[in-house]
Amino acid sequence: MNTDSFWELIEECQELAHGRGERLAWLRGELSQRPLTEIVQFQVCLDQVTHAAFTWDLWAAADRVLGGWCSEDGFCYFGLWMVELGRDSFSHAVADPDSLADAPEVQRLEGGALERAGTTTGLRGRASTTSH
Repeated sequence: MNTDSFWELIEECQELAHGRGERLAWLRGELSQRPLTEIVQFQVCLDQVTHAAFTWDLWAAADRVLGGWCSEDGFCYFGLWMVELGRDSFSHAVADPDSLADAPEVQRLEGGALERAGTTTGLRGRASTTSH
């Protein structure tokens, strides 16, 4: 499995399963039918993809999305949640954490508060991304 096939699997999961529990069950079932080497490659891809999201600016965005405080563990889970959004949303968020404000999933979490608040949320106009 390479990065492209990893994202194809994530996107197939999005299309065929709805809700977090159903998606996890689908993904477990799908991976359980694959050779062990492919399961390991999936985990390696997941680790590589989420590592790309470990930036201070994304952590600051997670703080905003999660209500003002995000622990290290919480940020790891946030990165996994971003993977669940799909390749396009994930890539946009890594390149520009402010783009999360436009993600429908974030707007639903916030009850549309980000959209109503506009630039006062702090998710717009942040400094350049620095890895940590």
